[in-house]
Amino acid sequence: MAFLFLCDGEEPAAWKTALEAELPGLDFRIWPDAAGNVDEIDIALAWQPPPGLLATLPHLKAILSLGAGVEHVLRDGHLPAGVPVARLIDPGLRAGMIEFVTMEVLRYHRREPEYRAQQAAREWRLLPQTLPGRRRIGILGLGYLGRACAEALRDLGFCVAGWSRSRKTIRGVESFAGEDGLFRLLERSEILICLLPLTPETEDVLDATTLGALPAGAVLINAARGGHLVDRDLLRALDSEQLSYATLDVFREEPLPSDHPFWAHPRIAVYPHAAAWSLPESGAAVIADNVRRALAGRPLIGQVDRDRGY
Repeated sequence: MAFLFLCDGEEPAAWKTALEAELPGLDFRIWPDAAGNVDEIDIALAWQPPPGLLATLPHLKAILSLGAGVEHVLRDGHLPAGVPVARLIDPGLRAGMIEFVTMEVLRYHRREPEYRAQQAAREWRLLPQTLPGRRRIGILGLGYLGRACAEALRDLGFCVAGWSRSRKTIRGVESFAGEDGLFRLLERSEILICLLPLTPETEDVLDATTLGALPAGAVLINAARGGHLVDRDLLRALDSEQLSYATLDVFREEPLPSDHPFWAHPRIAVYPHAAAWSLPESGAAVIADNVRRALAGRPLIGQVDRDRGY
């Protein structure tokens, strides 16, 4: 059995060490320099693989994403039929996303951007504060990461609701579904967090219509994918004061071009896709389990429905 590391921009050494500890004797190969005979490759661990490449691996038994998203694999029009695809259910990535979302929610809840502006102006003024139970948080996407963030914010006392394809049962979190549910969630969300998978149905979901349905002065946090957001509509919403601030960790083009208006906007916080990473220390065990499952013909952890896109 040969395992192919096919991850653009990722350092393979740490993953090789961690996976060999989980799977002694693993034949770990790295694309493109050390792929060897592609007929021998059974498992591909992929991040943004070149289109058509996976179809050249004739004996592939599983395609494992190095991240929580799989759109970078599924957009390949030549993806081999019948080969299961799985997203990475990584406890470390989950913890990182909880940290990032909580950090940004608290930053806006406690009015940190306004205090920093007052500091720059040497202004000493106490701003009114809202109790967490009166701060309405909305989360788009209640999957592995969205649910975890909803529960963490709930435990901090915030009034949390979420929207997903189907209703979820999460203690202390109101659940919405469907188009009507989407707008019911939006109209009550002072801070909106996007953690949706990127699919044809969710692309451009953060546009003038949805941003306009939020309460005036709302905040947007997008830690999902850049394809969810219509950039020009966000800028218009901020300039019209429909939105007060936005945190963006993901973009349509990454790295974000140096001339993009997001960089210089005074009410946009830009992060370099830093919210949560897949880490060998926590992800290797899940990947190793999926390798064993794939070789035994069993369903994978995090296996996705190709038609749904997640």
